[in-house]
Amino acid sequence: MDVPSSGSLPDDVFHDRCDAIIRSVSTVIDGKTEAVRLALTVLLAEGHLLIEDVPGVGKTMLARALARTVDCTVSRVQFTPDLLPADITGVSVYNQNTREFEFKKGPVFANILIGDEINRASPKTQSALLECMAESSVTVDGTTYELETPFIVVATQNPIEMEGTYPLPEAQRDRFMARISMGYPDAAAELEMLRSRELSSPLDALTPVVSVDQLRELIATVRRVFVSTAVEEYAVAIAQATRRDPEVRLGASPRATLHLVRAAKARAAIDGRDFVLPDDIDALAVTVLAHRMIPARHSAQASTVLTGHSIADVIERIVAETPVPVTAAAS
Repeated sequence: MDVPSSGSLPDDVFHDRCDAIIRSVSTVIDGKTEAVRLALTVLLAEGHLLIEDVPGVGKTMLARALARTVDCTVSRVQFTPDLLPADITGVSVYNQNTREFEFKKGPVFANILIGDEINRASPKTQSALLECMAESSVTVDGTTYELETPFIVVATQNPIEMEGTYPLPEAQRDRFMARISMGYPDAAAELEMLRSRELSSPLDALTPVVSVDQLRELIATVRRVFVSTAVEEYAVAIAQATRRDPEVRLGASPRATLHLVRAAKARAAIDGRDFVLPDDIDALAVTVLAHRMIPARHSAQASTVLTGHSIADVIERIVAETPVPVTAAAS
């Protein structure tokens, strides 16, 4: 079932559903409201989310909590070096009774696919997700199977431990709409975590707050958020500047520009607006663009947090130097 093509949700209904999702996930992820809001932004923008951070800060917990808030089909894959592409997409099995091959669907046939430690799988297995993430379809033995919408990949990876990992290739990273980091909790949140998780996990008490059809309605409402020509030109100017910057070897792709505007529409809707401001573009630029770009001084540690921060500095400088359209700023 596709997203409805007409009609938007009333503002109060839209915001009630978004607030319910944020509150529900926040009961599991202590003190990380901004990370939860970014995850919801990607979900409503029909994008894929890469959660990258050090071990033990709640990457997988955020992915599982987000999936549990929606009453939809969810699959989880633990990426390992011996994982095969067929383990993700599915495989054709010969049925001796019918003497025909039958396709057995893999875990990718779900609304939300959680991928743990995605960079531990081989490049061949990682590439099995390329078609799924870009086209919402799977081709096996010459037959193409459409995935149900919405289809969202929420993947985690550890940027510190390099032993036994395969860095995500540029084509794979470009298919993720956004990359977020959890960061360590503050002292109060960590203390509350110690007290609340002594006897049970908060995930056990988490129940869906929206159905998959209600999620489709949220997505349909986000699609109809207005983006002026001036704001579109502003987003394009930022992307173009990343491709000319001397500190960048690989700038933002056209897909990155598209993802930036889509994410900005979702952010505007969550903030209660039916139009996008340049501030939405500014706020999401690093989250949407940084993981796709490669610095001019590329090294084996290009995917580490340190390199990510240096790229973030470049993007922030480019955003600051790019003129904000007067008509957009005044709207």
